[in-house]
Amino acid sequence: MNYGPLLFLAAFFALAGSWFGFVLTPQAQIGQLQPTNMLGAPTLYPQARPGLARQGLEVYRANGCADCHTQQVRQSATVCDVLLSAAGTNLPAVLSALLRVRPDLSEPQARQCLSALPQPVLQGLKPAEADAKVKVLNGTGAKASVSIVPVGPDIARGWGKRRNVARDFIFDYPVALGSQRIGPDLANISVRQPDAGWHLRHLYAPRLEVRGSAMPPYRFLFDKRKIERSPSPDAMVLPRGLGPPPGYEIVPKPQAVALVAYLLSLRADAPLFEAPLTVAPGAGATGATNAPTAPEVPAATNTPAASGATSTNAAPTNAPAK
Repeated sequence: MNYGPLLFLAAFFALAGSWFGFVLTPQAQIGQLQPTNMLGAPTLYPQARPGLARQGLEVYRANGCADCHTQQVRQSATVCDVLLSAAGTNLPAVLSALLRVRPDLSEPQARQCLSALPQPVLQGLKPAEADAKVKVLNGTGAKASVSIVPVGPDIARGWGKRRNVARDFIFDYPVALGSQRIGPDLANISVRQPDAGWHLRHLYAPRLEVRGSAMPPYRFLFDKRKIERSPSPDAMVLPRGLGPPPGYEIVPKPQAVALVAYLLSLRADAPLFEAPLTVAPGAGATGATNAPTAPEVPAATNTPAASGATSTNAAPTNAPAK
């Protein structure tokens, strides 16, 4: 019996199934993603990177920055805080309700809490539990709401406000996700470090800005020039020992300027349907923080739900960025 046709069909269906699973299905799921409206802002997210930042992406790729840095903020969970923003007019009823939802508070602590609004009164709850607590508080005429808070080790390190999703990268080609973290994640570096001068100095002499940085200096991205009549307005100010000899100056090349423009375009903190977070009232959709806390009154925390919010190896927010 000739098994050739059967073997051919088996190989064909195996390859076709792989193509459907690895090519067609992802294209159907994320290939047609479009910018979406941001919460509290009339603009769409994401916006295409400006031309200089696009050039900087090529410099980023050419110098292997993705070999040491990722652009993938991870998130382990999403928890809910109960934000009490106004007590209303029936203070005795609100006080009684607050003591019911926060039995760990004494009456003086609850009064102090009501005098320092707005602030979160409960943290790390599951959605259903948070909704129930808000209903109790709002039933007295107070104004309470649920705040969505992403948690996880990367967020605890200050590397981002939420996890990265496919929509963050729809205008990037290729996407520089990276695969290892010799340096910190850069998905939100422009929020952590918005100073272009800092990035230029860090490229020229990494340990000047970050003690113990493992990043090599990228001084080939800079020119040493002889000062002709007056110093260039783009000349870098460097400490003694790193600066050029008298009569010379260090000026960033166009590649360095483009690379810094790209780094300053890396910002992924807009609240999205697939990656929700709640921004502070009156704040923009990006760069906003969660509701402020009042240090005088400790907020109750649901420990199991919020366990991903802390990390024993948290890194400083000014960690090196390539």
